[in-house]
Amino acid sequence: MKKKNTVVIGFVGTNLDNYRGQSRWDKWRPTIALTQQPDLAVARFDLLYNGKVDKLVSEVAADIAAVSPETQVVPHALQITNAWDFEEVYGALFDFAKRYPFDPDNEDYWIHITTGTHVVQICMFLMTEARFFPGRLVQTSPPRSPGAGAVGSYTLIDLDLSRYDQIAQRFSREQAEGVAFLKSGIATRNAQFNAMIDEIERVAIRSRSPMLLMGPTGAGKSFLARRVYELKKTRHQVEGRFVELNCATLHGDGAASTLFGHVKGAFTGAASNRPGLLRSAHKGLLFLDEIGELGADEQAMLLTAIEEKRFLPVGSDEEVHSDFQLIAGTNRDLGQEVAAGRFREDLYARINLWTYALPGLRERVEDIEPNLDYLLAQFGAENGQMVRFNRQARARFMQFARSADALWTGNFRDLWASVTRMATLAQAGRVTEAIVDDEIARLQRLWRPHVGRANEDAVALEDLVGTEAASRIDLFDAVQLQAVITVCRQSKTLSDAGRKLFGVSRDAKAKPNDADRLKKYLARFDLSWDQLFG
Repeated sequence: MKKKNTVVIGFVGTNLDNYRGQSRWDKWRPTIALTQQPDLAVARFDLLYNGKVDKLVSEVAADIAAVSPETQVVPHALQITNAWDFEEVYGALFDFAKRYPFDPDNEDYWIHITTGTHVVQICMFLMTEARFFPGRLVQTSPPRSPGAGAVGSYTLIDLDLSRYDQIAQRFSREQAEGVAFLKSGIATRNAQFNAMIDEIERVAIRSRSPMLLMGPTGAGKSFLARRVYELKKTRHQVEGRFVELNCATLHGDGAASTLFGHVKGAFTGAASNRPGLLRSAHKGLLFLDEIGELGADEQAMLLTAIEEKRFLPVGSDEEVHSDFQLIAGTNRDLGQEVAAGRFREDLYARINLWTYALPGLRERVEDIEPNLDYLLAQFGAENGQMVRFNRQARARFMQFARSADALWTGNFRDLWASVTRMATLAQAGRVTEAIVDDEIARLQRLWRPHVGRANEDAVALEDLVGTEAASRIDLFDAVQLQAVITVCRQSKTLSDAGRKLFGVSRDAKAKPNDADRLKKYLARFDLSWDQLFG
């Protein structure tokens, strides 16, 4: 492989490089010293400078030629009148980078940050970090002891922090802590959910763009939005409040006033100015749940507020400003709402950059147990009493909770309510089998209306295996097969369905393969996964 030429880009040091006379060779001059390193061959030195220092630049270039004849010195005069003005320095460096003929395939770029004002050094760092300078930082240091010569040493700083083991470990640990924070420390086991939370953690820290959380009622959209806010607050990325609103509660003329505020006299009953929730969320986070319920006018005003950070309160001719981050929630398919003309396509495009579908509890049956432990601990902390299941009661509840009979129509709200009831009724902090049996019966009564709707969608085995084959299946096997197919059709993948169906027995296996077990079960009836959806 052809070796690349080393190219240094750096400012001439009007103080550190500015020595004259023969004694200058006894002085440490960072720019010249970099070309004197015995293990370094600098092919070109792009020497940046500002002001009236042309003579110094010529002298430095001549000294470089004396110690490193192979180094080409290319001076670049930048239009900087005040080297301590951040905007001016950064702008000059940005313009320089835009016109510089970078050739990273053939050249390695080292950005020298030892010389120049502190503002210059900071801007050089930022330009390199943002890859406007596609290279690495180099820092030179003077000799450590007198009489050691004037060459000193140099250090390369690679901004790919993953290369530094200790830093990488700290970043990994901090990310893991952020993910655990978003999950409130709940050791969730659903691989798909965990992968989604991993990404949300990265997006929450690195982006201020809107986020869209989709999922059924009770799936935890509001809870997750608040945790995102709290995570950003611990990283000092938000200063303002967390403001939450369920858009389904907005009706009529009051909708715009609630969101955008109004001025006194804007309508009958407007006795004073009202700031509105968007202004209340300035420098904070606004969570609009059920955003699909917003009216057309409010959607248009919200789009302007997101894009331009300004909007008109109701009845006002003067725009107001609010810099908030938006997280939207919905249990609707907004894509279908757009197609039906009930939701603005441009607003959907604006909030659809980071979209996450939160699965319901029935799609995360393996997460019921860790959430059960979390809710019990939460109940104990709030009520000053530790509550536990006895072993038989816990096994009985978990068997039901992970079965096809547990509909969890309210998702985590149903689980929270169930745990709260059992913990409240527990004598001496012990949840018994009798309490669990009563709770199961209560849940089945609550879900009875949904069972009727589920029966309307009962699986017709004749359509899948044929009338003759269906007639040869015992009623016991037919009922079981219908239940299995129902779970499969409610699952996204073969593995997902297998985890739900074998949620108890899989714990006894060293290497559970739920997908293979389910595949073999279906094969007994000459069925495959794809046939279930035909």
